[in-house]
Amino acid sequence: MTIFGLWLCGIFIATAADTYPLTDGKSITGDVISYNDNGIVFRLDVDKYSERIPWTKFTQDGLKQLSANPKIKLLAEPFIETPPPEREKKAAVTAHEVKHLDLPPKTSLFGALFSSSVGLIALMLIYAANIFAAYEIAVCRARPIAMVMGVSVVLPILGPIIFLAMPVHVPAAEPVAQHSATAAQTFAVPGSAAPPAAGGIHIVEASWQGKSGAAPAANAGEPQVFQRGQFTFNRRFFETKFSAFFALIRREADRNLVMTVKTGRATMTVERITRIATNEMHVETAQGAAKQEVMVPFAEIVEVQIKTKTA
Repeated sequence: MTIFGLWLCGIFIATAADTYPLTDGKSITGDVISYNDNGIVFRLDVDKYSERIPWTKFTQDGLKQLSANPKIKLLAEPFIETPPPEREKKAAVTAHEVKHLDLPPKTSLFGALFSSSVGLIALMLIYAANIFAAYEIAVCRARPIAMVMGVSVVLPILGPIIFLAMPVHVPAAEPVAQHSATAAQTFAVPGSAAPPAAGGIHIVEASWQGKSGAAPAANAGEPQVFQRGQFTFNRRFFETKFSAFFALIRREADRNLVMTVKTGRATMTVERITRIATNEMHVETAQGAAKQEVMVPFAEIVEVQIKTKTA
C-alpha cells in the first residue's frame, strides 16, 4: 500500500506540473525548483531535475507563464517584449469641393492691359518713360525740347525713335562775306596790314587765340561763338582753346574774358574750369553772391561763347 501511495503521488505531481514552450520548438514540463539571473531549474520527476535553462530559451508565452509567479516575475519581465502601442485611428478625411475662380475671357494684349489695374500702371510707367526719353533725345540732338516732347506725347515710342534717327541740329552759319569781315576786324594780329574797307573778301593773318591761350581782349565788340557741328567739344578742345580758364588766378589780359556755356538744359556763365575728364568737365558758376560747381557733359554742350566784360 505504501508503494502504491507513492506511485499515486508521483502521478499527481506529474499531472499538476506546468508546461513551458521553448524557442527551439520543444517544451519542458515540471515544477520550478531554483531560479536566478542565469535561468531556471525544473524538477521533471520525483528524483529527476533539469539543467539550468537560460531565460532566453523560453518563448514569449513561456516567459509570460513564468511571470505569473510573483517570485519569478522580476527576473522574467526584462525578457518579455513590450508590444508597440496601437495607433490611434485618424478621423476620416472628408474632401470638400473647391470653388475655382473663373478665368477671364481671352482678349488681346492691349485689351488685357487696359482691363486690369496692374496693366494700367505698367502703361503709365511706359508712357512716362517715353516722355523722359524724348527730353533726353532733344538735348542730345540739339532739337527744341517742347517740339520733341509734344510729338512724343502724340506718338508714344515712335516719336522718340524718329528724332533719335535724325542728325544733330546745327544752326545755319552767318553769310560768308559778313563772317569773314567780322573775323578780319576782330582777330587781326597787331602789326599786320589792316583789311581794306571794301572790295570783297580778303584773307588776313589772324588768330582767335592770344598768347595766354584765350581770345584777345582787344576789339571784342562781338562774342566769339563755337557751335556744335562746327567744332568738336571734347577734352582736347577745352584744354587747347580755353587754357586761361583753368588757372585759379588769371592774367591781367584774360581777367575780363567771360565764358558762356549753353546746353539743352540751361545757359551758364563759367568763372573757371575746375576739373575735366574724358566725357565731361566741372565748371564753377556764379549763383548771385555764391559760387557753385556744376558737372557739364560734353555731349550736352550746344554752344560756347567767349566775350569781354563791358564796363
